[in-house]
Amino acid sequence: MEQQKTESLNFIEQLIEQDLKEGKFSAIQTRFPPEPNGYLHIGHAKSICLNFGLAEKYKGRCNLRFDDTNPEKEETEYVESIKTDVRWLGYDWGDHEFYASDYFQDLYEMAVRLISKGVAYVDELSAEEFNVLKGTPTEPGKESPYRNRAIQENIDLFDKMKSGVYQNGERVLRAKIDMSSPNMQLRDPILYRIKHMEHHRTGSKWCIYPTYDFAHGQSDSMEQVTHSLCTLEFEVHRPLYEWLLAQLEIYPSKQTEFARLNLSYTIVSKRNLRELVEGGHVLGWDDPRMPTISGIRRRGFTATSIRKFAESVGVARRNGLTDVALLEHAVREDLNKNAPRIFGIMNPVKLIITNWPEEKEEIMKAENNPEDENAGSRALPFTRELYIDSSDFMEDPPSPSKWFRLGPDREVRLKKAYIIKCSGFKKDQEGRILEIYAEYDPATRSGQDTSGKKVKGTLGWVSVPHAVHAEVRLYDRLFLTENLNKISDDFKNHLNPNSLQTNTNVVVEPSVRTASVGNQFQFERIGYFRVDEDSTAERIIFNRTITLKDTWGKKMN
Repeated sequence: MEQQKTESLNFIEQLIEQDLKEGKFSAIQTRFPPEPNGYLHIGHAKSICLNFGLAEKYKGRCNLRFDDTNPEKEETEYVESIKTDVRWLGYDWGDHEFYASDYFQDLYEMAVRLISKGVAYVDELSAEEFNVLKGTPTEPGKESPYRNRAIQENIDLFDKMKSGVYQNGERVLRAKIDMSSPNMQLRDPILYRIKHMEHHRTGSKWCIYPTYDFAHGQSDSMEQVTHSLCTLEFEVHRPLYEWLLAQLEIYPSKQTEFARLNLSYTIVSKRNLRELVEGGHVLGWDDPRMPTISGIRRRGFTATSIRKFAESVGVARRNGLTDVALLEHAVREDLNKNAPRIFGIMNPVKLIITNWPEEKEEIMKAENNPEDENAGSRALPFTRELYIDSSDFMEDPPSPSKWFRLGPDREVRLKKAYIIKCSGFKKDQEGRILEIYAEYDPATRSGQDTSGKKVKGTLGWVSVPHAVHAEVRLYDRLFLTENLNKISDDFKNHLNPNSLQTNTNVVVEPSVRTASVGNQFQFERIGYFRVDEDSTAERIIFNRTITLKDTWGKKMN
């Protein structure tokens, strides 16, 4: 039994369990370290679930630490959005909220210690000049002419950097490691650079800022992070991470890399997502077409489905491409269990029951969710005039074995109501169907049917006098290309021009009058929808979260 349990663990869990077994740590400490320079995306959601999930599983702790070392692009807005996203996913960091900027003084003092040891120096070369000396992965680099300054001179110069004597780019602090290393990250990397700009937390107190590579490991160490989990692109940075900890002789946090989430038909890059926002290709970071956590939340994806998706994807050592259909399946599975059903008519046409008295109204009952026996039921007023979807009627339908919906002299059941038979229709001068006429059979009321009739077709409907008129935004995948990691041209060339279509002529049943922003429904036979923030007291707006079934493969074939 023990062997079966071990085989089910991912490689990080195996590492943690081995560390605990060997007594390396008494408790597990992880961290989620986002940079507040944009909104988080679905890839970050996987990392959030991994770091907080491991802390929960092993009864440890996960810190939320903001890597706010670059004031050029960081804003408080992004900090708050990140906290909202983490909470929405169901995780709580308690009072363990930290910022790299909390450690600016400590990091500065650590940098001085490195200078004092003779393993860091102030360099005057520009980035372009240093790149000429840096060499290539197959050719060793050359040392900067400033590499062997005296220690005290470097300390004085670094103090001047801190005091604002120099302008942006005039000086940097570099680690003195190995200009011939095959790992380019060890060829005297920058530890500090000058940026004369306001920081969202420290204001103008500092004009020098540590690089991520310098702040990362030292922040982990100060928080005594036992397992610092990074995506694979940071694997080449690990030797520098370990070198800095060793030189400073501080708590040796351990970095471990795992494969990032690459999702088909999806961009998972904050830089590219920012380009979409700033270029006006989407309506903002929370546009429901965006793979940001705020975007998918607004679209109607649930936190439960995201956590389930992250679990199903697992943790791998090699990068791959995950089919977005796996995410969509997790969303459908959760909404199918929890979303109330309603009738929504996307392209309404009037159906008149000619043998129904004009003033008569009956209340039909429909269960809110057949998957949930505790979901209760709702009232559906049935009247002489109803809306059905125009796609449910055909003037000249094929044989009854191929067409189960309504047509002249055809019978169907109005769901949760009566069987009707089409007796005629009216068209306008352009040939569009304006009204459909039918007669109902009083002996066929749903749940009380004594007629013995059997019909194959069942249609949704909405009472005309009780209908709620709504706008529906039909969202689809933002990109047409499956693997955007392999394209050689501008990723924006692959945008789906039909990723958003708006239908302002939708009618839904009256039970939604009391719906609030964020409420989710299944429009029967159509898909899942969420009430959007743009809704007003006068007009409800639905975002289509996802169709009932995966139609993308059919569209692409």
